[in-house]
Amino acid sequence: MIPPTTPAAHTNTGAIRSLGKNPATAPIVLHPGDAISASRRVLYIIVLGALTALGPFTIDLYLPAFPVLEADFQTTAAAIQLTLTGTMIGFALGQLIVGPLSDKVGRRIPLLSVTALHVAASVFAALAPTLGTLSIARVLMGAGAAAGGVVAAAIIRDLFGGRRLVIMLSRMAMVSGVAPVLAPLAGSALLLVMNWRGIFVVLAVYGAIMLVSAVLFVPETLPPARRGGPGTTTVWQRYASVFRDRVFIGVLIIGAMTFSGLFSYLSASSFLFQVTYGFNPQQYGVLFAVNSVGVVVGVQVASRLAARFGPQWVMAVSTAVLVLAGGAIVLTDQLGLGLWGTVVPLFFFMTACGFTFPCAQVLALDRHGKAAGTAQSIIGAANFGVAGVISPLVGLLATGSGITATTMASVMVGCAIVGVIALWALVRPRTVERLAP
Repeated sequence: MIPPTTPAAHTNTGAIRSLGKNPATAPIVLHPGDAISASRRVLYIIVLGALTALGPFTIDLYLPAFPVLEADFQTTAAAIQLTLTGTMIGFALGQLIVGPLSDKVGRRIPLLSVTALHVAASVFAALAPTLGTLSIARVLMGAGAAAGGVVAAAIIRDLFGGRRLVIMLSRMAMVSGVAPVLAPLAGSALLLVMNWRGIFVVLAVYGAIMLVSAVLFVPETLPPARRGGPGTTTVWQRYASVFRDRVFIGVLIIGAMTFSGLFSYLSASSFLFQVTYGFNPQQYGVLFAVNSVGVVVGVQVASRLAARFGPQWVMAVSTAVLVLAGGAIVLTDQLGLGLWGTVVPLFFFMTACGFTFPCAQVLALDRHGKAAGTAQSIIGAANFGVAGVISPLVGLLATGSGITATTMASVMVGCAIVGVIALWALVRPRTVERLAP
């Protein structure tokens, strides 16, 4: 129930304002978001989804330019991959800061401050004279884009719970999921009319638009009265509250391993398809977009299945598919089946990623509503931090022989196997209670 005597609740969230001037006569709701009008929910989905999409755009938009960057800086593919690693490390560190801070001071201040950092870092990247400078800029861009995903998920958790949380997160993911589809296509198209530096100018403009949108449309959903509480008053206590949860640790590992498998593909795909298979940047962008559609489809179907059967059981299937699809890529490559032998199982791998991500997120956030920002920051930091360490292994394995489907998929399979072990050893699907209404 929303306390009718809490003044801050009437001034700080769009949800509470919709209850009217006399909260004593307002209907009883389980979560603040239950009182939000349908049109305002749509607005939140669009704006928060676009803020979350800033991260994927920051990562994916410049992927088609990897071979161009390699030639321009006269360096190696592994060195260019490190700029992607730097971005993910920035994401990880940024989320570890932004998440707990948003639980302490509210959602808006961290969101606006860190998004402004992204704009400045994008301009810095566009002007970078050396690869080292570009790498530093990419770390800062990753940190700046971190706020969108962390705070957006925390805002949704502030407003919703149970099965509606699954629905809202999946709808927001549908908006943000357009980013991986559009980003490589947009990056390929931009390379036809500008050099790689122009891509970072575009990212700066996108970040500026999202900064203005956040100022105008994103309310404060964590009023002062809800920023403290027993066991969650300090950063360390909030971290302790989530790390004591066995299920949270399990889904944290599953999410990080799935993300690492995905980024092993991201870091290697530009070289694999453009160098090994001879694609041009535009063909690569189309292929990348098709695979990204698999992620979007997986997210949307998973939300319906998770609400009905439970997210833990959806992950039981999706993590198994990750292992099988990754193994199929290795097998078909060793049998010499060529391009189609790689892209078909790769599509299934990407779709299984789409099934896994929202289920892991829902299980983590639904259990820790009072520390939603901290929980989401840990998830994001683990995803990008672990992926930043693991994804360069593809380049290391390919040293001297070039990146192949086998070197890429070997890392993907290894990550998927660890995820399966975490599901059955830590999460233990039979022990997880059903989602609340």
